[in-house]
Amino acid sequence: MPQPQSDASRKALVRLEHIEKIFNKDSVNEVTLFQDFNLTIYEGEFISVVGSNGSGKTTTLNLICGSLPVDGGRIWLGEKDITHMPEYRRNAAIGRVFQDPAKGTCPSLTILENMSLADNKGKPYGLSRGVNRKRIDFYKSQLELLHLGLEEKLDLQVGVLSGGQRQALALLIATLTPIDLLVLDEHTAALDPKSSENVMALTDEIVKAKGLTAIMVTHNLRFAVEYGTRLLMMDKGHCVIDSGPDGKEHYQIDDLLKVFNEISIECGN
Repeated sequence: MPQPQSDASRKALVRLEHIEKIFNKDSVNEVTLFQDFNLTIYEGEFISVVGSNGSGKTTTLNLICGSLPVDGGRIWLGEKDITHMPEYRRNAAIGRVFQDPAKGTCPSLTILENMSLADNKGKPYGLSRGVNRKRIDFYKSQLELLHLGLEEKLDLQVGVLSGGQRQALALLIATLTPIDLLVLDEHTAALDPKSSENVMALTDEIVKAKGLTAIMVTHNLRFAVEYGTRLLMMDKGHCVIDSGPDGKEHYQIDDLLKVFNEISIECGN
């Protein structure tokens, strides 16, 4: 299988070094998912991650974001050791979009209020107004990136938007302030096919327009093949495919299905 070529000129943004992760430790249900797992994400990469349930895809995202602690090893963001940094502090540098559109926005607030909250990310909150109307032109310019006409509906409650509109807004909110890494956690899985296509196209456009580094977990093999600069396939806590730009362009959906089927046969399915 094609492997990414080492490039000393590339700058590492995230490093997972010798990671161990054990679930249900010291119980009869103990499961070791990661043992001496290593992964480097380089600046400017857009990584698509696929794999069966239990392969370690979402756990990898949770470890990077701080939603789960590691049982061994180190996690670095640039030159900073964030292994034991709490999740809320990592949020200043990491934007995350979840599978559920409701998790990235507040339905009872307007589009303007949601964007104002996102705009204040990492800043101290006092008793001053939560909405800075001097920023409205900026919010409108950002909403125009979505091509959904939401820039003319700033006073609309987010709860009345469709799932696709809310997910597009959640994507924009996650990238509104400067971040080092965008984490996409199956962010199109809960949408209908048309909305899924639209949000994926918007994702690619925003990642490129803002020059972001991104890692995306997806069950959509076509999205994994068509989008991004690097392809990972995981199985039982290991990367069985790790293909950079030179190799990724040669992968087709059938190639990934073949590996999936081989893994399934090895597991006795």
